[in-house]
Amino acid sequence: MGEIRKEPFAHLLRKKERIIRVAAQGEPADLVLKNADYLNVFTNRLCHADIAVAEGVIVGIGCYTGRQELDCTGLTVLPGFIDGHIHLESALVSPAEFARAVVPHGTTTIVADPHEIANVMGCDGIQYILEATKGLPLSVRVMLPSCVPATPLDESGAELDYAAIEPFYAHPRVQGLAEMMDFVGVVQAAHAPLEKLTAAALHQKRVDGHAPGLSDGALCAYIAAGVSSDHECTNREEALRKLELGQCIMIREGTAAHNLEALVSLLSPQYDGRCILCTDDKHPNDLLHKGHIDYILRQAVALGADPICAVKAASFHAAQHFGLEDEGAIAPGYRANLVLVEDLKEFAVQKVYRDGVLTAENGKALPFPLPEISPTLIRRSHDTFRVGALTAESFVLTEPRPLIGMLKGEIITEDLGLAHGIEPQSDILKIAVVERHHNTGHIGIGYLKGYGLKAGAVATSISHDSHNIIVVGTNEQDMADAVNRVTALRGGIVVLSGGKSLAEVPLAVAGIMSEETLEQVNDRLEAAKALAFRLGVTPGVDPFMTLSFMALPVIPALRITTQGVFDVTKQQYWKKT
Repeated sequence: MGEIRKEPFAHLLRKKERIIRVAAQGEPADLVLKNADYLNVFTNRLCHADIAVAEGVIVGIGCYTGRQELDCTGLTVLPGFIDGHIHLESALVSPAEFARAVVPHGTTTIVADPHEIANVMGCDGIQYILEATKGLPLSVRVMLPSCVPATPLDESGAELDYAAIEPFYAHPRVQGLAEMMDFVGVVQAAHAPLEKLTAAALHQKRVDGHAPGLSDGALCAYIAAGVSSDHECTNREEALRKLELGQCIMIREGTAAHNLEALVSLLSPQYDGRCILCTDDKHPNDLLHKGHIDYILRQAVALGADPICAVKAASFHAAQHFGLEDEGAIAPGYRANLVLVEDLKEFAVQKVYRDGVLTAENGKALPFPLPEISPTLIRRSHDTFRVGALTAESFVLTEPRPLIGMLKGEIITEDLGLAHGIEPQSDILKIAVVERHHNTGHIGIGYLKGYGLKAGAVATSISHDSHNIIVVGTNEQDMADAVNRVTALRGGIVVLSGGKSLAEVPLAVAGIMSEETLEQVNDRLEAAKALAFRLGVTPGVDPFMTLSFMALPVIPALRITTQGVFDVTKQQYWKKT
């Protein structure tokens, strides 16, 4: 289960010979799942047979004997679940901790976009993720970040053009180019995004999309440029239009964005062949208490989705889309990535196999060796803050600024005109983004409504996608103190009031990931959330994840960056007239 590598011809030949012998019942299999009810993704029905595994591959369906046999009576065997689009960093823990969390839920493969850490560390961030995911009991496929920074208007820790990322296409776990967030640049045929799209095409790699609300000729131009999927659909009409034009629709249900209910009707025989399930971002509490792809399946079926269509979106269709031709099905020649569940309603996972090896049972991951990360990358990941101490005066305004309106349950915002100052009683707060990579001293300041804070300040170095420090507060002094504390931690989340830090979540790795266990991080995070809510944060708003998206200048309508308030629709910064 280590790094994919080219094996010597003689070894592959012997392996192929044994697979054929076992399939032809000439010798026992390594593993046989006896009396298995299993999902056949080719006929869309549940079948009954023994499933024989040898050399990590499903070799036979029928009646088999094996060195190890497991009676599957009363269970249903499904292909391993695939998350079609996720940012590992959003779990706030190491990739190994993430694997420990999701493997017991039946996830055997994820398609990760490391653009969070790449925006902090550049190519070193991509390499860090590749090394940190090597040999895990979870296959981590990587899509290369397409937008570092997210747009030319943002200030990140690095700028990656097509030449910088192109060498990574040679890596066997790199599947393509990740979400092309600069849809404006693509539609305008800007040079930088077109170079990346062209390089991906030359390497015959997939390109994922990110184009909320794009329509008409602009959408056609975006798709014609080579973008093959979208995970930003928030309603059925938008999804169907993109599907009609040939895009694969990623139905997203994560911590910050919840689109399953609006799109669940696509999980039907008419449309499911062009649908994939994904989470995009998952916080620790969700992973611990809800699950991963299994949670989406439960919710989808509860909302009326056809269970077989839902499972295929969580396995076979994702595998086919990303060119993982030997994953996602239970048939001879496919990898033995298998999930044993109690039924197709609750999807309670009993056992998980990857390449025929048991990786989890009864809700627990089996022990596995941790990946080795080069010392240079470890040192580099712990040295990513270059920002001086701030004072209350750093956040003082002498003129009105735009008021960003948060929308419940969404990461899109609305333009609420201008605000003249902080008014906690009216839920008008000050929001700012502090550049932290190059000590430029840049601070963008605006106002925010919908967050609800009544006292103190909240600051975090998780600030999509450039991961500068974002802070929201009821007064300038607490804002300065919160930012200074984040800097002192070399990354993290801070809830502060009256100059006193009330709760902290240290994030020592690039300012976006912790070195603690998922449980420890979750305890810290939940304690910090509780304090944030006690200080007035609006119920139903994730105090930290939702805040972190306020800095992403590719999602309408208004965002805040180190340069000020940005109008995504007009593609311009606010200026006093």
